[in-house]
Amino acid sequence: MGYRRLGRTELMISEIVLGGHFNDPRGRHAWDRFTDDSLPADVAANRADVVSKCLDYGINYVDITNGAEAQAYGAALKGRRDRIYLAADDAQYAMRQDRNRNAESQMQSIESCLRKLSTDHLDIWRPQFSHTGGHRDIDVQMCIDVFERARQQGKVRFLGMSTHDRAWAQHAIENFPQYMVAYIPYTLKSRVTPVDPRAIDRAQLYEPQGQESWLRDTRKGLFETARTHDTGIITTKPFSAGLVFSTPPQGFGRPDAATEVDRELARLTLAYVLSNPDISGVAVGMMLPQHVDNNVRASFERRNPLETSAVHRLQGTAERMWAQLPLEYQWLRQWERV
Repeated sequence: MGYRRLGRTELMISEIVLGGHFNDPRGRHAWDRFTDDSLPADVAANRADVVSKCLDYGINYVDITNGAEAQAYGAALKGRRDRIYLAADDAQYAMRQDRNRNAESQMQSIESCLRKLSTDHLDIWRPQFSHTGGHRDIDVQMCIDVFERARQQGKVRFLGMSTHDRAWAQHAIENFPQYMVAYIPYTLKSRVTPVDPRAIDRAQLYEPQGQESWLRDTRKGLFETARTHDTGIITTKPFSAGLVFSTPPQGFGRPDAATEVDRELARLTLAYVLSNPDISGVAVGMMLPQHVDNNVRASFERRNPLETSAVHRLQGTAERMWAQLPLEYQWLRQWERV
């Protein structure tokens, strides 16, 4: 397993990150909350198996976004918390919802994660900001104040953030250095923005409507900004909601339906993402232990130059995936130039 420095946190994290999402046996997205907060036995067994496999390979970072995930991974990590970095936020209290844009809700998010994970601290608390960005600076500062209070109490170590809006993410990185880690989407279609603004084809850049003009200024690349501020970058959505593959997403409790072509595409996609040296790690949801087996191979295989046939396959897959983007994922297009 390859390891990379996570910006100014100075943490050395596995370049393959265990994303907290998992699907139910029908392939549907996981629960935000379990009924009566009772962890189902099949979920507990599945997550324990996946976590064990991750630890065997040296994956040392897990990212959690809701209460059900926190509960499942808290059980899976019992007795081995010291072997992994925990990054978490609870979607029930996420900043993306207007009602939660207050200090009380944000502290509740931290407390909820600690309780459900059965741990005394988070390595990274990363508030989930609105998918469309546009938060007021006063709200962003409020989260910093909550973080500082929680840090002084020994409940969190570092502050991160996540959003699906490219321009707002860049604004936050540039103006709020307290956020040492940023989670951003990065797909097969993503390319690093050239440093020279004249080289950018602005017609290809997606610009969210209704934003202030400074939020639409994409002349400077996000990775250039992250380097300047030494911000750790973890990428999400490598498989673009499963559109990279020929078989639909599946849950645990079923035989692995992935074809060998899909398994190779997974490895090639992750290798492509990791070819960007400014990315500290790529977060991947893994339903089954064999998914871990396959995905970690990308950490080793990326060191080998891609064959021409593999490059052509990735290019074709990227175009097919882009053409099939459903309406609810059209926002991924704004991450074509990063």
